[in-house]
Amino acid sequence: MNIVFKTLTAALLLASSGSAFAASSVDLTVKGLITPSACTPTLSNGGSVDYGKISAKDLNVDQKTWLDPQTLQLTVTCDAATLMALDADDNRAGSNYGDDTFEFGLGLINGTEKLGAMGLRVLNPIADGVPVKTVASNDGGASWMVSRDLTPVELLAPAATGVDAPIPVQVWTADLVVSSAIAPASGLTLTNEAAIDGSATLTVHYL
Repeated sequence: MNIVFKTLTAALLLASSGSAFAASSVDLTVKGLITPSACTPTLSNGGSVDYGKISAKDLNVDQKTWLDPQTLQLTVTCDAATLMALDADDNRAGSNYGDDTFEFGLGLINGTEKLGAMGLRVLNPIADGVPVKTVASNDGGASWMVSRDLTPVELLAPAATGVDAPIPVQVWTADLVVSSAIAPASGLTLTNEAAIDGSATLTVHYL
């Protein structure tokens, strides 16, 4: 369960001017909301995608090598109908080849070489047995737009067809498609085995 605290900070300026006087007190406001409903996200296969061994000779030299898309089943189950979204954190931030803010990194090799990038897309969403769409927000939920991408910089929520805003749901299921690409081999030192090491954390964000 998430409790969001909004804090107000203030800087006090003491003026020595004879006509200006600074206030001697400042208010601190702490806000939050404890929701009675909790939601749990789960992924099939333990949330694991394994591409196995890939020969360095099969990688493109001067352009990215796209790996076969992999699909996991995403399920978010709530105690009751709840207004919520998914928030995705890149646990390999800074290793994303191409530096696309909508993608996730696949880890660094040899200390500094960015191995690649992966994108996450939510397809075929179902909310409480009814087909829905998904909407994204890049401003914390103040505004929403139609999107199927789960990114490190946006929230993603289920929405009814024809309405670009989240809806309360109890069970939300979808296909989570993982699309990964390896950086051009010309920029990688592949004299030893290099581990594909992508990692993201999906968290329920209550709206």
